[in-house]
Amino acid sequence: MNCENCGAAMKLVPGRDYFVCEYCTTFGFPAKSKDGVSVTVLGDVSDLNCPVCAVNLVPAAVAGHEVLYCTRCRGMLASNTNFGDIVASLRATYEQSDERKPRPIDPSEFKRHLRCPHCEQDFDTHPYYGPGNVVVDTCGECALIWLDHGELDVIRRAPGRR
Repeated sequence: MNCENCGAAMKLVPGRDYFVCEYCTTFGFPAKSKDGVSVTVLGDVSDLNCPVCAVNLVPAAVAGHEVLYCTRCRGMLASNTNFGDIVASLRATYEQSDERKPRPIDPSEFKRHLRCPHCEQDFDTHPYYGPGNVVVDTCGECALIWLDHGELDVIRRAPGRR
């Protein structure tokens, strides 16, 4: 897959279903992406920037709860309260039809350092302590969580109590 922005070859992001251009950092999402989480964009831009691509986040909704969403990398920023409600709602309505084995956490995910777009302090990067093997970025000061594209779907599909 070649980058739509600069034409360079894109690299598959390990353990994910999307690509990134290492030259210009554009993200590429195959048309058949299996991320089953629906995001509804609600408005124009917010004054907070995406911690990954530095573009303005936009107000959006997931499972009826407000988040800030990046239209470029498809990551999302949620309050801890909304995140908990989103996970509970998505897991309660998910019908396990395609059991996938959990993938192990890639240790390189802990090397990334992102900043909270609200307070500009470093996010804490750690494994998500619920179902699903994902590494999340959280800000304890602002009570926010950053999820990269696909991570919420991994949590939604994880085996365990619904």
